[in-house]
Amino acid sequence: MGRSIAAVIGPVSHLGPSLRLWRTLRRMKQSHVGELLGVSQATVSRWESGALAPDADEQTAIRLLMRAGLDSAADRELARLVNQSSGAVHLVCDLTHTLLALSPARERDFGRARADLLGTSLWPYATEDIVAAEATLPDLGWFEARPPALELTTRANRSAEVPIHASRFRWVRFQLSDGTFARLVDTIAYDEACASGPVG
Repeated sequence: MGRSIAAVIGPVSHLGPSLRLWRTLRRMKQSHVGELLGVSQATVSRWESGALAPDADEQTAIRLLMRAGLDSAADRELARLVNQSSGAVHLVCDLTHTLLALSPARERDFGRARADLLGTSLWPYATEDIVAAEATLPDLGWFEARPPALELTTRANRSAEVPIHASRFRWVRFQLSDGTFARLVDTIAYDEACASGPVG
């Protein structure tokens, strides 16, 4: 599995404000969050204010703490719509890339049974293009109050375990009922020129 998101993209500034929102919605004190993450209340305060960026290990712990879940009827309805979509779409946690829902067409793309993939992170199978796109998200306003939908392209990966096909796709960020965020991944078109085999 190897490379964590934090290790690949380096320090990020958006996790602190995201942590503050997540904590506020749960009415949790900074000291409690610090206990959960193994740091002091002062460190949590500095993260939230932007005075200090968490290191790679701390980022990983924060991402896991704030990972998205489908806790409300509205969240589950979103997942149901994805599961029943006729398009090639899937829904992941925005911070961990944990798979929350996928359409039948996406299940065929991945070549794996739905039950085998739900609840697991797709990040280890990300292409170089997806990794590069992830690193640019803060500069594109992805973590702002009104994030844009982003259209991107990727080459295929080299994975026989979870293949990603060369394609053009759209990312859309949704806020769930508990304040966490999910990402909809919607394939717009497959790149037939690159579809014959995996590339870098």
